[in-house]
Amino acid sequence: MGLILGMILASLSPKLWGQRLIAAWIACVAVMLALMWGGFLGMTPVPTSSWGGLPVTLLLALLSLGLGFPFAVFLALGRRSSLPIPRTLSLMTIELVRGLPLVGLLFVASILLPLLLPAGWSIDKLGRTLAALTVFAAAYLAEVIRGGLQGVPAGQIEAAKALGIPGWKAVWHIVLPQALQKVIPPLTNTAIVMVKNTSLVLIVGVFDMLSAARVAATDPVWGAPYVESYVFVASIYFLICFGISNYSRWLEIRVQSRSYR
Repeated sequence: MGLILGMILASLSPKLWGQRLIAAWIACVAVMLALMWGGFLGMTPVPTSSWGGLPVTLLLALLSLGLGFPFAVFLALGRRSSLPIPRTLSLMTIELVRGLPLVGLLFVASILLPLLLPAGWSIDKLGRTLAALTVFAAAYLAEVIRGGLQGVPAGQIEAAKALGIPGWKAVWHIVLPQALQKVIPPLTNTAIVMVKNTSLVLIVGVFDMLSAARVAATDPVWGAPYVESYVFVASIYFLICFGISNYSRWLEIRVQSRSYR
């Protein structure tokens, strides 16, 4: 948790954004997973079925958003493509996922996904839950990014083509940065929703922070401190979501001030 929180603080400054930060995030998540799994340097192996609490909440929220964002970009670009096959596939994927509740996706990932895998293949419960959250986040982020792409004038692409810039470079370096700047508030809203949606994973047997509080509140040794448990969990959720909201406002003001210079 300390590694993850440290990386979050380091990622707040746009000056540090780049390939090195992405590599640092990948290394940090790998170290966190290794420490939680254990089994080396004298640590006891801990299966994912025994994971719980705030680490699971942070892990599911960060990985679902981080893994879902690249898929969301491809879905958004595919839906705006002039090619019929990518446009149809992207449209069907987005509308299908957005038309289903997250609870239904969690049940599909938990119950049906193991039946669809080849014989001898298996994914643990936490991995199946992460897959459902990633698909859910990708569909909603795709619609947000598509709105930003529609707000970028078509003349940007035409000017890039006139300068001899390849299409993918024009999208990656010109169109996509402008589109993301336009949709900072809805992207933040989706991130906050995903953080709060991690509380639904209890229905498939994954113990997040809220689930751990419920188990603690029913422990007879504690004397059933329901109020203290839920107030503590609510405070953590509030701090996370309030911090994301304030950071998005600061980032939006910073982007607007730079665009008017």
